[in-house]
Amino acid sequence: MIIVQQSRKILATFVLIVVLMITTACSGSTVSQVDRTTTSPAIGQDVTYAELERGNSPGGQTFGNWVVQTSKGLVQDAYVRDNNKLGVVISPKVRPNEVRPLAKSLVQGFHKNFPNQDLKVLIYAFDKKLILTTEYDTQTNQVKYT
Repeated sequence: MIIVQQSRKILATFVLIVVLMITTACSGSTVSQVDRTTTSPAIGQDVTYAELERGNSPGGQTFGNWVVQTSKGLVQDAYVRDNNKLGVVISPKVRPNEVRPLAKSLVQGFHKNFPNQDLKVLIYAFDKKLILTTEYDTQTNQVKYT
């Protein structure tokens, strides 16, 4: 059962990465604004890429944009799902010894914006391979790295 759940998560992540790569490669130079006044549907339903760019909620979208804009080139892309999962793609500028401090900083900022819930930060290398998972537990106030 656990293997099936992990496989589904891995498959969903892989599909998201492929969609991001294809859509980014095929997009033109113009950027259009999407009306975000309606509530975005949950992942797994008919969701367009525009709704998945940085988050599947308005708060997630805002936080994902903020992470990329304020990272000074350290984060190439970011997404927030369900207001408790943050995925970031780091740039080649980030040295291996800087990944864990960056993850800790992201968890702290994520917790400030989405308090009172367990959080997960997934760090991907610039080649889109998962290199670090950071989990924040609200009950123990502890950060765990895997």
